[in-house]
Amino acid sequence: MTSTSNVSPRPANAPPTLREWLREGPFAIGMSSGFFGFFAHAGVMTVLEDEGLAPARVAGSSAGALVGGLWAAGLDAAAIRDELLRLRREDFWDPRPGLGLLAGALFRARLQALLPVRSFDQCRAPLAVSVYDVRARGTRVLECGPLAPAIQASCTVPGLFHPVWLEGRPLLDGGILDRPGLAGMPEGTRLFYHHLAARSPWRRRQSPALAVPERQGMTALVIASLPRVGPFRLPEGARAFEIARRAAREALGRPVEGREVRVLGSS
Repeated sequence: MTSTSNVSPRPANAPPTLREWLREGPFAIGMSSGFFGFFAHAGVMTVLEDEGLAPARVAGSSAGALVGGLWAAGLDAAAIRDELLRLRREDFWDPRPGLGLLAGALFRARLQALLPVRSFDQCRAPLAVSVYDVRARGTRVLECGPLAPAIQASCTVPGLFHPVWLEGRPLLDGGILDRPGLAGMPEGTRLFYHHLAARSPWRRRQSPALAVPERQGMTALVIASLPRVGPFRLPEGARAFEIARRAAREALGRPVEGREVRVLGSS
C-alpha cells in the first residue's frame, strides 16, 4: 500500500485526487465490454490491488465480466494478469458448425479450471454479470447460480461464439445492449467505472453506446489510445495491459473534476 506520510495536505477547496476519492469509503467497480479489452481491465485491477483498494461490489459486461468475475471469485489481479498473458489462440479456438464460428467448449473448460469457486454466492464480493437474452431481445443480469456459464455467456461475442444456453435460454454477449455493464449495479452506489474507449468491431463510430454513461455517484476512468486486441492480435494484449497499468497509476494522482478522469495512454 502506498504511504501518504510525505503527501502535502490538500487545500480545502481543491477536488480530491482519484486515489483520495477511492479511499473516502467503500466503492463498487464496473467494467465495460470492449471485445478483448480484458487485458486493459486487468491492468487497472493490478493498480487497485497494489494500492489496497478492493471494491465492495463488482459488475460488468463481456471483457468486464471476465476480469470482474475472476477477481470476485477470488483470483488476485496478478494471477489474472498471468493467465491472460499466457493466453494463445489455440486455447479457445474450437471451430464448429453453428450460430457462430467457435463452439466455446475450450473457453468454458478454461474458465472452470481457473475459477476458485463455482457459484455467485461463493464470491468474495457481490457480482452482477450482464448478458443478452436472445429470445427476450434484452439485457438480463445474472447474480446467482453457476459462475462459469454466466461469465462465458457475457463474453459470447455474436458471430464469433455459439450462444450459451442457460436455464433453457440462449444467451449472448452482455455488451450488445449494456456496453457499460452497469445494468446490475444499484442506483446511488458509489461507483468507480473503467470505460474502454476502443470501438467494438460492430459499433459505428458515433454510437451512443460508446459514450461514458452519466450516473450519480460515479467516477469514470477513460484511457485513450489503447491498442486493439483480438484473436489474431493477442500479442498486443501485453502492451494493452502495460499501458492501462501505467495510465491507472497516473490517474490515481489526478484530481476528480466532473464525472471522469481521462488519461492518454502511452507505450
